[in-house]
Amino acid sequence: MNTKLLKSITVLLFICFIANAQEANKTSYPLKADVETIDGIIKAYYEVISGPAGEPRDWDRDVSLHHSDALIMMTGKNKSNSPYIITQSLAEYHKSFGVPKSGFWEYEIKRKTQNFGNITHIWSTYETKREKDGAVTARGINSIQLYNDGERWWILSWMFDSERKDNPLPKK
Repeated sequence: MNTKLLKSITVLLFICFIANAQEANKTSYPLKADVETIDGIIKAYYEVISGPAGEPRDWDRDVSLHHSDALIMMTGKNKSNSPYIITQSLAEYHKSFGVPKSGFWEYEIKRKTQNFGNITHIWSTYETKREKDGAVTARGINSIQLYNDGERWWILSWMFDSERKDNPLPKK
């Protein structure tokens, strides 16, 4: 057999092997632990947004948590102290978040859960940090709406508002 042909076939087989190995190592979403319980989906919700500066977030995992029609809302007050709301699809939110230039970790520090039938509402008090074990930089409350389709939990929507002088976290 031609040596050049044999080398070419060997290289081709090696490339196929590497591509196959990379595909096998690729995470398949959703992760069962992420969507089988309320605790799991809320844990994943916070994990997916958190990470060091310059590190892309795992948006594939985030998509697997959210219903295809999920709505994301941010509210607060602007510089002239007027209330505002921004509504986005999940894809628009991912694009606006981008790859952070500084570290961002968000942690749940308290939760209030209300269930009725297939729906659940979560009041999730959070704090954020620029370093994983650093000082708290902000706090606020996420209002998260979940739906269970009998097989798994889905995030239908979420909105948040941040703590500020005129909007302190409730003592409760």
